[in-house]
Amino acid sequence: MSDPAAVPGGGRLFVVATPIGNLGDVTLRALDTLREVPLIAAEDTRISRRLLERNQIETRMVSFHARNAERRLPELLGHLRGGADLAVVTDAGTPGVSDPGEELVQAWAGEGGVVVPIPGASAVLAAIVGSGIAGPRWTFEGFLPRSGRERRERLARIAADVRGCVIYEAPGRVAATLRDLAAACGPDRPAAICRELTKLHEEIVRGSLARLAAQGSAGELTLRGEFALVVGERQGGAVALAQSGSEAVEGAAAGLLEASRADVERLVASGVARGEAARRVAATSGIPRRQLYGAPSAAD
Repeated sequence: MSDPAAVPGGGRLFVVATPIGNLGDVTLRALDTLREVPLIAAEDTRISRRLLERNQIETRMVSFHARNAERRLPELLGHLRGGADLAVVTDAGTPGVSDPGEELVQAWAGEGGVVVPIPGASAVLAAIVGSGIAGPRWTFEGFLPRSGRERRERLARIAADVRGCVIYEAPGRVAATLRDLAAACGPDRPAAICRELTKLHEEIVRGSLARLAAQGSAGELTLRGEFALVVGERQGGAVALAQSGSEAVEGAAAGLLEASRADVERLVASGVARGEAARRVAATSGIPRRQLYGAPSAAD
C-alpha cells in the first residue's frame, strides 16, 4: 500500500469508511486496504461479511463494538504493538462518527502509532448536499439526548446558531424531535428529512420545521429506516449575530416551553387528564412536568 510507513515496531491503524447503504459506494482504496490488512475489527462481523464476500475478500475479522470494547481494546492494541496492521470498520459510514472506533484511534494515536483515515460514503455529507438548505457553514450534532436539561440546552444552542445543522435520529423519535426543533428554532426555519440515503427507498422531504412537524404528528411521513435531519441556515444571519448568544439561547428555551405547554393544553382539551398530558409532553420535550403542569409550584 502507498500509505505512510508504520512507526518502527508498530502497525498501522486504518479507519475505513464503508457504504451507508448502497454497497457500490465503497472506494477502491477501501477494498485494497481491507484485502491487504491481516485483521479487521468490525462492529458486526455478519454485516461486514456481506461487503467482503461481494468483493472476494477473505481477511479475518473480529467483533469490536460498544458492548465488548473494554475487553477487546487491549487485544487490538497488542496486535498493533506487535507490528501488524489493523483496519476498523462499522456497519455503515465512518468509525468514530456516531459509531464505535474513536476509543481505539485515541489509544493508538496516544501511543504514537500511525492512524490512516480511508474516507468514503458519509450520511452527513449526503444529507447536506441532498437537502440544499444547510448553507456553506454548518454543524453536526449526531444524536440528541433523549430528554432532560441536556436535550433542552442542545436544542437551544441549535436554535441560537445561524448555521445549518445535521442531526441523526431514530425512526420512533423523528416526530418528537421535529416538534422540539420547530418550537426551539421557530416554525418557519427551513428543514429536510433525509431517509434511507443511498438505499432503494431513499427519500428527502423538505419544508418548514412547522410543516414537517405537523406531517410527523399526523402520520404523513414514512418513519422507517435511517434518518438524518437537516435544519437550514437561519435567514438574516448578520442581524441574528448581533444578538448575544445568551439572549438567543434564553429565547429559544422560552419558545420551547411555550410550545410544550400548548401541547399539554391540546391534550387536555381532547380529554386527557392534565397530569397525564404533562407527563406525555415531558417525555418528548425533556421539560420537567412541574413546568408543564402549570405554575412552577403546582403539584403534579
